[in-house]
Amino acid sequence: MLDNIETSPNLNDLEKKTAQLVEKAQRVASELKPRVRDTEQARRIPVENMERICDEGLLTVIQSKNCGGHELSMRAHLDVLSTIAEGCSATAWVLGVMHAHSWLLAHFPQKAQDDVYKKNPNTMVSAVIGPRGKAIRKSDGTYVLNGFWPFGSGCQLSKWLLLGAEVFDEDGEFLDLADLLIPTSDAKIQDDWYVSAFQGTGSNSLVVKDLEIPGHRYLSLMGLLKHETPGITDEYTGWLHKAEPVPVLAIALCGGAIGLGKAAKKQFMENIQGKKVIYTDHIQTEWASTHITLGKAASQIDAGELLIYRAADDTDRLAQAGQQMSMEMRGRIRMDCSHGVRLILEGATELYIAGGAAGIAIKNPMQQISRDLHATNMHGLLLMEPSAEVYGRILLGLEANTIII
Repeated sequence: MLDNIETSPNLNDLEKKTAQLVEKAQRVASELKPRVRDTEQARRIPVENMERICDEGLLTVIQSKNCGGHELSMRAHLDVLSTIAEGCSATAWVLGVMHAHSWLLAHFPQKAQDDVYKKNPNTMVSAVIGPRGKAIRKSDGTYVLNGFWPFGSGCQLSKWLLLGAEVFDEDGEFLDLADLLIPTSDAKIQDDWYVSAFQGTGSNSLVVKDLEIPGHRYLSLMGLLKHETPGITDEYTGWLHKAEPVPVLAIALCGGAIGLGKAAKKQFMENIQGKKVIYTDHIQTEWASTHITLGKAASQIDAGELLIYRAADDTDRLAQAGQQMSMEMRGRIRMDCSHGVRLILEGATELYIAGGAAGIAIKNPMQQISRDLHATNMHGLLLMEPSAEVYGRILLGLEANTIII
């Protein structure tokens, strides 16, 4: 089927390239799947997983062409991520956030981009983007960074880190919110990732103390939100990195959930083959209740996927057209992402329960699918209630009460 898509004269170059990458992602996913349990036990992504990702060109889907990337689209990002997640959701999570970090690096000064990518376009970058640390801007334009950042997904494999901080001058006056780029070797990685979900992501905490950082490795988050960044100037000829930043960062968290939803449907149908409904005379595949549950759950999962893809398509469309995204759409996309992953979780949960107690076995992928979908929904940017509040306020003509939109 993909071969037919690839050669279709009706597809543009972006779609053809995406189809090629999805085909590669399918091959990689089949290799990752047998290692899922080992990945969870290791509490980090195996080196060979990311080597295969890089070998097939899957790390650089939304990385700028200027830095050796494909620079495709957010739809392409979701296509690749969801495919990888059907094999290993921990690898997909790390890959998804690394995609986001490569997108973000296009906004840094060119010198910073060269620091990361000039020698190797497949350089991995981990991050904790939120401003959890503190940076002091010195009079010579350099910065001194201190802080503690939890949830540094994939940090063991990364060569560089993006760390968020509140920025002050030497007199203690607040200046900005920013991300600062540092070599991973300049941070201490705390081995504290003991969790019940996304166990294999290696999302350990990061500690930095009194680290001096040159001025070109600084990106103003306020400037990013205003579309005023040193990397995106009049010389930038593309469109992908002109997309609205918060929608991009939210969408980047959702691709794995789409793949997990698809995996839940497949695993449920596999698990119930030949299975009797205990304490009844029913065979599960022949029981009307199974048909209804599967139909409703599959529809929920599909609905969640559609919401997330709508968010990606709107983000791509407006960026391509060079049009500013309205506040209402920005609020709706944040809600689309939160509601999308929630619908997928709810559909997969129905299947998990309907499949019976066999699903809790460690060797049964349904329990891991459920755990990782719950963890996805617990990310701060995907929590349902804050996203719904923001969207509801905007619909009523009120201020959004957050800049993260």
